[in-house]
Amino acid sequence: MGNADYSYPSENVECSHRVAIPPPQPFTKSFANNLKETFFPDDPLRQFKNQPLSTKLKLGVQYVFPIFEWGPRYSLSFFKSDLIAGITIASLAIPQGINSSFIPPLVYALMGSSRDLAVGTVAVASLLTASMLGKEVDATENPSLYLHLAFTALDFLSHATIVGFMAGAATVVCLQQLKGILGLEHFTRSTDLISVMRSVFSQTHEWRWESAVLGCVFLFYLLVARYCSTKRPKLFWISAMAPLTSVILGSILVYFTHAEKHGVQVIGHLKKGLNPISITHLAFGGEYMSTALKTGIVTGVIALAEGIAVGRSFSMFKNYHIDGNKEMIAFGMMNIAGSFTSCYLTTGPFSRSAVNFNAGCKTAVSNIVMAIAVMLTLLFLTPVFHYTPIVVLSAIIISAMLGLIDYNAAIHLWNIDKYDFVVCMGAYLGVVFGSVEIGLVVAVMLSVLRVLLFITRPKTVVLGNIPDSRIYRSVDQYPNANNVPGILILEIDAPIYFANSNYLRERITRWIDEEEDRIKTSGESSLQYVILDMGAVGNIDTSGISMFEEIKKTLDRRGLKLVLANPGGEVIKKLNKAKFIDALGQEWIYLTVGEAVGACNFMLHTYKPKSTTDQSEPWSNDSSNV
Repeated sequence: MGNADYSYPSENVECSHRVAIPPPQPFTKSFANNLKETFFPDDPLRQFKNQPLSTKLKLGVQYVFPIFEWGPRYSLSFFKSDLIAGITIASLAIPQGINSSFIPPLVYALMGSSRDLAVGTVAVASLLTASMLGKEVDATENPSLYLHLAFTALDFLSHATIVGFMAGAATVVCLQQLKGILGLEHFTRSTDLISVMRSVFSQTHEWRWESAVLGCVFLFYLLVARYCSTKRPKLFWISAMAPLTSVILGSILVYFTHAEKHGVQVIGHLKKGLNPISITHLAFGGEYMSTALKTGIVTGVIALAEGIAVGRSFSMFKNYHIDGNKEMIAFGMMNIAGSFTSCYLTTGPFSRSAVNFNAGCKTAVSNIVMAIAVMLTLLFLTPVFHYTPIVVLSAIIISAMLGLIDYNAAIHLWNIDKYDFVVCMGAYLGVVFGSVEIGLVVAVMLSVLRVLLFITRPKTVVLGNIPDSRIYRSVDQYPNANNVPGILILEIDAPIYFANSNYLRERITRWIDEEEDRIKTSGESSLQYVILDMGAVGNIDTSGISMFEEIKKTLDRRGLKLVLANPGGEVIKKLNKAKFIDALGQEWIYLTVGEAVGACNFMLHTYKPKSTTDQSEPWSNDSSNV
């Protein structure tokens, strides 16, 4: 406003205060702090400050090995639950990946942060390893080199994404169990609904009714056991023991009836003995090193992402936190240890973790129990599991999966937030008709799209005064809020960046046009001030500053005055560096909307507006009014 001084007596403006500009910081320090907050928001080093050396050592050990944090609180009741859950998931691990279910679970139990994750192999990582290594080396022609390469190769999810992901993964796992239920020997490796249905109905002549009947009987038993435990919590042990008793009863039934000769598939022969040491098979040189590195990076990232997604899905039910940093350390160390002991790539399989969860596990000790059970089986009990029917294991998995399809949560999302429901269904349909990875990608893309919409199209609302108060709120939310004559108050509800600066400039201009049209229609006092409430503007970039400069020029041409209220520290610092505060005038920046309105009302009654045709200075000081 030129060189005019628009200071005024503080008693005429209620509690006016000046907005402080934060002291400057060196760029390196500011950048380091921002980087630390971005990538390490839960920096473990903060709890080490001002602690004696013994406490620091203790905290360090507990961070790397969480078992030393929760272990002292472990109780006998926890062990009873973990024992049942561990034996149950061991019965699944024996046919699915017995050689990778001994060393890795022990490592994860020491270093992992999930109480429910059951460690084991997954099909996706297996297929990736096979396809990536298979392009370079034929496992049948050169098994030794393939083995060397295989051993050497070895956090965006919203609530809606997790609901859809879990339901989709549960549906897919149930569909995969049709192979065991129907007694099929050949089955598709694809997990999508269409491929599974095509595989099932193209082999109707291979269906075994004996296997289907046995599977339905045990599935009915498992569901009834769960229903009884749900209705009467004191009978929780019935549901917890049901999977294990199903394995025992199924094995006894097959042994005495020789059902394996009548279409009921059994686990069959298992090789006896612990895993041989494979550290000598590691190869860190040669022409195939790049292949091993690529395979290790891709499969490792996917295994880590899937394991963390599964762990967070189940932690949501028990309301505890999964530490992504600890999970990354645990997954890495267990696969390194596994590669030394002839183990395959391991992560947290959804199906096995679901059975672990439904079996009532309390801590990661269930993984230790599983590892011990697998070790004993490898050493002494391989003949016992010869007669375990695969159809019973399929029934156990299906019963666990059905409890994870939470349709009530989907209905809740629909009632509260339609977009969250779309994200949920995107994850579900992506998993069911594509794969687990596709479902997660679809859900993440939809979530990112929503974030981009929030950023690129931030909400702006008109504020009005709540009667008999100094509070200003949205006139849409509070219809009784009154417009302030001669003043338009707008609230910007997001940081201002290059992605939304053009939209905000156009939207603010449109608000001003609409307000002037409303004033002309109603015959109220002409518009003189535009106050921008910036309390929700956490940051601003150079494009946002340019937007403010353009808005100011537009308002100057119209004879209006721009006023800022409640700008944050980072915003005011950048506006100061850009010299925008000098151009606007420090006297036009206020701590609250109430102070800004008080100052504008004071000016309206003190200074007389000039004709808007005079573009040089829209205000003049009429000393007779002071």
